[in-house]
Amino acid sequence: MDLDIRGFIETSLLDWDGKVVSTLYVPRCNFRCPFCHNFGLVNLPDQYDPVPFEKIKKYLISHKDFIDGICLTGGEPCLHKDRGLFEFLRAIKELDFLVKVDTNGTDPRALEEMINKKLVDYIAMDIKAPLDERYDKLSGVKTDLNMIKLSIKVIIESGLHYEFRTTVVPGLLSENDIEDIAKGIKDAERFVLQQFDPKNTWDINLRKVNPYSKEKLEGMMEAARPYVKNVSLRGVKDVK
Repeated sequence: MDLDIRGFIETSLLDWDGKVVSTLYVPRCNFRCPFCHNFGLVNLPDQYDPVPFEKIKKYLISHKDFIDGICLTGGEPCLHKDRGLFEFLRAIKELDFLVKVDTNGTDPRALEEMINKKLVDYIAMDIKAPLDERYDKLSGVKTDLNMIKLSIKVIIESGLHYEFRTTVVPGLLSENDIEDIAKGIKDAERFVLQQFDPKNTWDINLRKVNPYSKEKLEGMMEAARPYVKNVSLRGVKDVK
């Protein structure tokens, strides 16, 4: 199996709500988000040892009694569409496991292909910011918003369960920004607000930033609810 896997968490209860999964990390990403925690996979992927498919397969089969499936994350999985992505997902499905894919939404055609080929059961797409000039500051690059908007459309119309999610970074995203994001995904199935974690961010200046409190995030959640009924919080810890 040619897909380049550079990280393997054997058992995770956090990466797919209600499921027990093995989480797999691919290297490389076309974004440079300043709040990213996995930046080593982006700029120094060779520091991580490759994980052979046979090791993953052996673990999944031997723990089929409680592992529901895999979460493929990164990095950006869709960058590997010509490097064994679809073949890898097909192999996982043939083992009778569920597949969740995390994506930044920059390649709607890759998402469309995995959906049409029935290679994915759940998609989580990160929406960094409102769908306008504010996006580039959070993605760290010049972003083709037409591709982001098309991915949103593809996912909503896929017939799959899915979520859109935003990491709420103080100083970079406000309550008004969250409301504007919600407007851009109006009537989506689910919108998740993730509390910012300052530990080990790519931009070292963000490591000094305190996350928004639970109360502040709840206010943002209520601001989003007129547009997306199912809005929830994730990863919320007490702020000192």
